[in-house]
Order: sequence, then C-alpha cells, then structure tokens
Amino acid sequence: MSEDSKEREILFTMRKVLSAIIRDITPAPGTRHPLTDQTIQDVRMCLGLITARERELAEDAGIKQEMPYYADEKPAATVVPMEQIGRSKPPEDDN
Repeated sequence: MSEDSKEREILFTMRKVLSAIIRDITPAPGTRHPLTDQTIQDVRMCLGLITARERELAEDAGIKQEMPYYADEKPAATVVPMEQIGRSKPPEDDN
C-alpha cells in the first residue's frame, strides 16, 4: 500500500467517524446542542482540513473528485431510452 493511499484511507476514516459523531449527538429540533460553539467550529475546521487534503491527494493522483448534489437537483445528463435511438421518422401529413 502506497503512502498516499494509506493517507487517503486515514482521512476517509477520520471524516466518517467525525460525521457519525455529529449524527449521534445532534439534538431534536428546538433543543440546545450539547457542544460548545467553539467545539462546533473546531469540528467544522477539522472536516474542512480533511476535505482540502483529500482534494490535494486526488489532484496529485489524477483522480476526478466527485461533487455532492441534492436529490432534487436536475442531473447534467439525460438518460435516453434505447427505443428512442435511431433514425428520426419523417413528419406525417395532416391531410
């Protein structure tokens, strides 16, 4: 295992664990968060540093970084059913 892949694995695991901790301690809407504001900022900073380093490693390795997207976001590509592929039919006369 190369040094870069080991570092990518460590970063991935750190991001995964921090995200799981955040999900576990997130309170119900309307209740106070158990962490201090400074701790929340520190966790955000850690996640930002992890993401930045993952991008650097991906660029160095020539790996295209996937971007997050929203579920209701219109995709950039449109799937065309196989039945629609082929020669276009000539327009029919209305007469």
